[in-house]
Amino acid sequence: MKRLASHLLGVEQGSIVLFSDFKDGGVMWTGEGPRELRRLVEFSEPFLGEPVVQVSLSMWDMDQKTNQRADISAEMVNAEGFVIVFRTWGDTRVARVRADWLAMGEVRSEDDWAID
Repeated sequence: MKRLASHLLGVEQGSIVLFSDFKDGGVMWTGEGPRELRRLVEFSEPFLGEPVVQVSLSMWDMDQKTNQRADISAEMVNAEGFVIVFRTWGDTRVARVRADWLAMGEVRSEDDWAID
C-alpha cells in the first residue's frame, strides 16, 4: 500500500489517441509478430514523488478476422510523467487505439515554502 504523507492529493487525468495505423498502413495494422508503441505523457505540474498511474483502453478498433491481443501499461513513472506502452503480437491487426490515464499522488500546497 502506498501511504501519502501530505494532506494534499493531486489527481490528473487525460486521454490520448495512441495511433490510427489503418489510415496510413502503419505497422500495428499491416505488421505481424511482436509490435510495441510508446507515448510520453507529461503532467501539467510535477507531483512530490512518484504517483500511482492507471492506464486503460478507452477505444480500440481491431480487425475481426484475426485474434484480438493487446497489452497496455504505464512504465517509467516519475514525478514529471510516464510512458504509455501498447503491445500486440501474432497476427493481430489493430487499426487504432485510444488510452485514458489517471495519476494520483502527493502535491505541494500553495502555502508550502520552497527553499532552494
